[in-house]
Amino acid sequence: MQKLLAGIAEFAVESDCDGLFPEQEFNLLRESGLLTITLPDRAFSFDEQQTLSLFQLLKSIGKASLPVGRIYEGHINALYLISLFGDEIQKERWYADACENLFGVWNTQDSAGLEIHDLGNGRYRLNGSKTFCSGAGWIGRPLVTGKLISATKTGWQMCIIPTDEVKPIQEDSSFWTPLGMRASASFRMDFTGIEIMEKDLLGPPDAYYQQPYFGGGALRFAAVQLGGAEAILEETHRFLNEMGRTEDPFQRNRTAEISYLTETGNLWINQAAINYDKWITMQDSTEKLLAYANMTRTVVEDICLRSMHLAEKSVGSRGLMRPGILERLHRDLTTYLRQPAPDAAQMAVGKYVLDQKNTTTLWH
Repeated sequence: MQKLLAGIAEFAVESDCDGLFPEQEFNLLRESGLLTITLPDRAFSFDEQQTLSLFQLLKSIGKASLPVGRIYEGHINALYLISLFGDEIQKERWYADACENLFGVWNTQDSAGLEIHDLGNGRYRLNGSKTFCSGAGWIGRPLVTGKLISATKTGWQMCIIPTDEVKPIQEDSSFWTPLGMRASASFRMDFTGIEIMEKDLLGPPDAYYQQPYFGGGALRFAAVQLGGAEAILEETHRFLNEMGRTEDPFQRNRTAEISYLTETGNLWINQAAINYDKWITMQDSTEKLLAYANMTRTVVEDICLRSMHLAEKSVGSRGLMRPGILERLHRDLTTYLRQPAPDAAQMAVGKYVLDQKNTTTLWH
């Protein structure tokens, strides 16, 4: 595993360019078997509740490369949704596809949104676009959500597009001009005119937002983000040693603070994984699980922001020069931390706590 992660980290330097995709990194992941590690009878099978091991894996990949971690987390997310909502025929087909194809989840709406029109006879035509489509044209099996337009059923529908069986999806790379995470290739994708079949629809309408699976997914991206904080600690440590500044008491204090911040993040991620596996099978635990997930993502965001600030003070301008690793980590993590509705997530925690009769057994 260490050899794999070192390879990803080495290639990450070359991938940090506009319009590029970390192909070499994902070749390594494919060869290692990590694209299928959550499938039935595999090491981290969703059937066996291996969430703790999965989070540690996501964190490790995020430490090696945040863009790779982001895309890989989307792949895992799609496979999890298939495990939850796919029928047996769909699971067999898509699990086989995962050996060679990257999956991804593209839910963010463009201004006009995406519609899935029922044409009858098991055929559907898509109209509209999605943005922030991580992996863009390199994703062979994108899971896309849209408004289902049908005489028999309506709602927010998931579908998985077999890109090798439909006309090319039009991509707009000019949309993606970010501060960081350039290698995640999160382009605008136009699906207008794409036709799919009934077998390509995943689950019933509105299954995508089913809780606690939707909100609980924040734990996966928090694990990847924490990997970025650990990488910042490692690079700050390396820089201070190379510059001979380890005797400075202020550097020692800042290093200590980054160290306990990242370890605090590990404690949160690990406990969140344990709670997830326990509460996901318990009735009436949905609100508690979501509150804990929202707490975890909020704490990890704060840990990352504070770690970046401390590292910047420690290394100064010299340590943030291109093509230094810390400069890239700063850009990538700053961009990746911008997840949807952070204030709403924190407010939801407060609501859950205040709705309880007391705080004695909040998380038991």
